[in-house]
Amino acid sequence: MAVHAAFNIATFLPATLTAPELTEDQFLALCEKFPDSMLEYSRDGTLIIMPPSDPETGARTSLLVYALVDWAKKTGLGTVSGPDAGFRFKDRSRRSPDAAWYNKERWRKAKESGQPFPVFAPEFVIELRSPNDKIWLLQEKMEEYIDNGVQLAWLIDPAERTVTIYRSGRTLEVLSNPATVAGEGPVVGFVLNLDGIL
Repeated sequence: MAVHAAFNIATFLPATLTAPELTEDQFLALCEKFPDSMLEYSRDGTLIIMPPSDPETGARTSLLVYALVDWAKKTGLGTVSGPDAGFRFKDRSRRSPDAAWYNKERWRKAKESGQPFPVFAPEFVIELRSPNDKIWLLQEKMEEYIDNGVQLAWLIDPAERTVTIYRSGRTLEVLSNPATVAGEGPVVGFVLNLDGIL
């Protein structure tokens, strides 16, 4: 006798599914099915469905996004997005960094393709580890950013009180218990005060 049971994946989040060769339209359709979740797609064909972050992580993310926005307004050179924005990379992965800065002119040119999500990598991204994040998955994500053209990426880990700096073509740099972290390259002059974040 067959037993049929309703299965609601939303009750088991975060969840990962293997979905090789997922098309752009299929990814966007899945996003519509999980409007209260964040979806990402890794280069190896793994679909990641994540619940909203906890309030403390959300507050920390707000602090770092606000700081980056404030700096970007003063320079007038780029645009900042938060964790609700997604980027489609050249290796077909889809990622939503907690904060990203990108050149306005590069983005304008990318939009000329007419696609809602043109292939585009921001110059700078920040990821903030939340309590349930597996560090090795975040490390893979950071490497994916760099491999897809991100020039500078910071992984902030409040649990370990570290900031790991990823740069294209260079070894990792780990800052232990820093009070601030300074930008370079595309975001030279940006300094993030880590009070309330670490």
